Amino acid sequence: MKEKLEVGQIVNTFGIKGFVKIYPYVDDISRFDDLKNVYIKSKNQEIKLEIEEVKYQKNMVLLKFKGIETVEQAETLRNSYIEIDRKDAISLDEGQYFIADLLGLPVFLDTGDNLGILDDIYNNGSTDIYVVKNENGKQFLLPYIDEIIKEIDLKKNKIIVHLLEGLVDF
Repeated sequence: MKEKLEVGQIVNTFGIKGFVKIYPYVDDISRFDDLKNVYIKSKNQEIKLEIEEVKYQKNMVLLKFKGIETVEQAETLRNSYIEIDRKDAISLDEGQYFIADLLGLPVFLDTGDNLGILDDIYNNGSTDIYVVKNENGKQFLLPYIDEIIKEIDLKKNKIIVHLLEGLVDF
C-alpha cells in the first residue's frame, strides 16, 4: 500500500496573498479543515508545507500555506498534486476503499478468467466507473454496482467481477 494518498490537485492561484485553488479528490471537502501539513508533489519535487488557512469556494478548496505569501510563489505550485500521509487519512467504513489501493489490482471474472488490471476509476455522477485494461490495451468500463463488482479483496490482491450479458464485448 502507498504511504501517501492524493487528495487533490492545485489548479490555480486565488487572490494576491498566496492562496491556491485545489480540485479535491475527496468526497467531503471539509476534510481539509483537519489537515495540518500536506505534501506538494510535482514532476521535479516533493515538499512538505504547513497549512495556514482553509477556505471554500463552491466545490473547490482554497489553501494558504505558511511561507507562500504572494501570487507569484503560489503560481509555482500550479498543477502539483496534494498528498497526505496515510496515517492522516480518514477512517473508512467496511466496503469503502482508497482509490490508490485499488489501482493496479488484477480483475478476474467470477469464472476465474483474468479480465485485466484496474487502470482508473472515475465517477459519472451516479456511480463509480471502473476502467479495466487487458494485456492488449483494450479497456472495459464497469459500473460499480453489486451485480457486477462482486468482491474486492485487498489481502488477496484482486477484484472479482460478474459481467452481465451485453456489458462488454470481447
